Amino acid sequence: MKLNLRARPQPEVNLTSLIDVVLLLLIFFMVSTSFVKESQIEIRLPETAATEPADQPAERIDIMITETGTVFVNGRELINSRPETLRNALRKVSAGDNSLPLTISADANATHQSVVTAMDVAGRLGFSQINIATVNEPADVQQ
Repeated sequence: MKLNLRARPQPEVNLTSLIDVVLLLLIFFMVSTSFVKESQIEIRLPETAATEPADQPAERIDIMITETGTVFVNGRELINSRPETLRNALRKVSAGDNSLPLTISADANATHQSVVTAMDVAGRLGFSQINIATVNEPADVQQ
């Protein structure tokens, strides 16, 4: 008995469709990716320590904001909390000296907007030493 042995054809992998799919995916990801850099605000948050506070200069400006939004400048209550009123009070208290350190103390329940408004007014007047007062939690309280 004579068997005819035929050579089996080697299987071929057709890469054309695979390359087409990869190129389509590449084009899809290139089109769907946004290359717009979002604007970012770079801030350095202050660190607190349990050491003695540094010597404060004799002259400084304190802005206090209550829970209800009432604004005090160096202990004197302003007639309203409008930015123009705060700007005039800071000009009067500083007498044009923008190098004085300025501290903003706000109640924990005060609105964020009132603190930002005070910082904005002080920054527009040229104050560069703006501090925000915080309170350290007691050491025995741990979360």
